[in-house]
Amino acid sequence: MSHEFDLVDVFARRRYAGNQLAVVHDAADLDGDEMQAIAREFGFSETTFVESADPAGAAVRIFTPGGEIPFAGHPTLGTAAVLRERADGDPDAVTLSLGVGDVPVDVVDASDAPGDRDGDERFWMTQRAPSFGPTLDHDRLAEVLSIDPGDLDDDWPVRVVSTGLPTIVVPLRDRDALTRCAIDRAAYDTVTGDAAVADGAAENVLPFCPDPRNADNDLAVRMFAPAHGVPEDPATGSSNGCLAAYLARHRYWGEPTIEARVEQGYELGRPSLLHLRASDAGAAGDPGDAVSVEVGGAVVPVASGRLD
Repeated sequence: MSHEFDLVDVFARRRYAGNQLAVVHDAADLDGDEMQAIAREFGFSETTFVESADPAGAAVRIFTPGGEIPFAGHPTLGTAAVLRERADGDPDAVTLSLGVGDVPVDVVDASDAPGDRDGDERFWMTQRAPSFGPTLDHDRLAEVLSIDPGDLDDDWPVRVVSTGLPTIVVPLRDRDALTRCAIDRAAYDTVTGDAAVADGAAENVLPFCPDPRNADNDLAVRMFAPAHGVPEDPATGSSNGCLAAYLARHRYWGEPTIEARVEQGYELGRPSLLHLRASDAGAAGDPGDAVSVEVGGAVVPVASGRLD
């Protein structure tokens, strides 16, 4: 049986930027091995497989080149945008049924948004309430990222956070340090294999700094996930959701509520823009269910085709 597919760029302000996504339709007849082979063939950070396309609860599976994952941000937004385009009446919301449960995606008019707009429509996903894991040693993460310990900002913790796909959030001092980051695979495997980290399956590493290229933006980030077959990702909605929760919980800007514009992907030649919102009604040491997290961005159609 042949399967139609769409290619889109997510968190992009133009075609051939942001993060690439392949969305394969009518995929209920494919087994996991077939989905994995197709994901490797596309070779993107993620490929999604739509098993049922009801916008009120579309059943979707997500694969990286290395395996299936329960949640990821740019596949959620990109798949929702594709399903909305195929649905009758352009619904204002699409819900995806993923490995972590139902994830709603709202569509808003962004044509009057101030600053460097990323399209007339913006897709916003509400992520799961975060869980806050252990804090990690700054020196060890400096080794993982092949930078000096002094490049990390000692005012803020290195911490494991998850809104569905755990991420190690690493605060850096400036963009020079961010640019120099390169994964030391042996150090990465040691840190992610430690019991406190491995129990939460934290294999995404997201360094960030308050030193963006674009003055309209607030932060610059990179994201590395070699264990998932993704040496570096150009735009990562799940890890940026973890970052949003981190910023709110640790009062990074002095407030429990944050709105931020985040740039990513420049080192890969795929500039991306992500919008973050989070609000924390809790305090340090409280569980993350007091934190609300939303991540938004634009989705740009690129191509469509058929797998025979």
